Amino acid sequence: MSADDVEKTSSETVKGLKGINAADSSICLVNGTEGKLLYRGYNIDDLAENATFEEISFLLLKGELPTADELAKYQESLKQHRTIPDELIEALKKLPPTAPPMALLRSMTSLAGVYDEDAESEDVEKRLEISIKLVSQIPTIVAAIHRIRKGLEPVAPDPSLCHAGNFMYMLNGEKPSQDATRAMDLILTLHAEHGLNASTFTSRVIIATLPDIYSAITGAIGALKGKLHGGANTEVLKTLFEIGSMENIAPYVKKVRAEKGKFMGFGHAVYQVEDPRAKHLKELSRRLGEETGEPKWYEMSIEMEKLVYAEIARNCNVDFYSASLQHYMGIPGELFTCIFAASRIAGWCAHVLEQLDGNKIIRPNAHYIGYEERPYVPVGQR
Repeated sequence: MSADDVEKTSSETVKGLKGINAADSSICLVNGTEGKLLYRGYNIDDLAENATFEEISFLLLKGELPTADELAKYQESLKQHRTIPDELIEALKKLPPTAPPMALLRSMTSLAGVYDEDAESEDVEKRLEISIKLVSQIPTIVAAIHRIRKGLEPVAPDPSLCHAGNFMYMLNGEKPSQDATRAMDLILTLHAEHGLNASTFTSRVIIATLPDIYSAITGAIGALKGKLHGGANTEVLKTLFEIGSMENIAPYVKKVRAEKGKFMGFGHAVYQVEDPRAKHLKELSRRLGEETGEPKWYEMSIEMEKLVYAEIARNCNVDFYSASLQHYMGIPGELFTCIFAASRIAGWCAHVLEQLDGNKIIRPNAHYIGYEERPYVPVGQR
């Protein structure tokens, strides 16, 4: 590369790497212009209406939807891995219960790698098994965090339940309704993968240096913990609680607009049209609102969606209706990002495995804008 080429490249720096292709990937297509999301070529609408999270995670990890026999074996593998080491539970009990759930999840995921005797293996099949184990165990860790923070004992996994149903059972200590199970399965499906978002890119950068998979996933969780990435639906729920009633929505929207504030759960960094995931959660929020006898939060969300769109012409995103939906499921707002992680673990692991296949360390340049070369001045002369 010539000096002119170097200068040209450095002058094209893009903050946040927006629009820059940083990897070739066959995992996910996010088309923001058309509002299209594909997992391994399958439209998210098709998957949301017909597939389970077990099928989705298999698809992301292995590249194809499973046959009936493959799905049965995979489901059994997930069930076998659900239980986490007792040492993790004991360690969790010793940590401050006031710590943010995502901080606890980050730390427990890192510690889980210490207790996995295969963590350092570079065998392809072992790495796939670790990925399956993480898909299975992250929900168990999240549920344990939730219960211990409430002063309750963790609930052991139930092998008679599907992945989503068991997750709900471990969280709440009671068998979930069919709609609640469906809601969790859909939340896991819709959040499972979304291209090179910040946390996924973090996982690829870390695994590219060839540490263990747990290190890469711990880093991804750290990135998801950030306020600009994984916590939007928590803020949506806070907003709904702050507004409190239907008659307060219009004044709130006018106030935020006048102050040039931000409407949480509206707009998206990629989608220029409707987020294709949002409509699926909207219907389930309605159903669970009726089932719980508390349709207020769904009805408020409907009204707020209408008024905000009238003000700023932006559609709601996947976070907006997931807030009321998870509230109906008995999940507190502070746990929403952990639920996100329990879903996105499938996408993270898929990207980690893809990065390892033909790996090259990720080492971009920085456009230097500092001083020209200058002489050192002895301390007495400064």
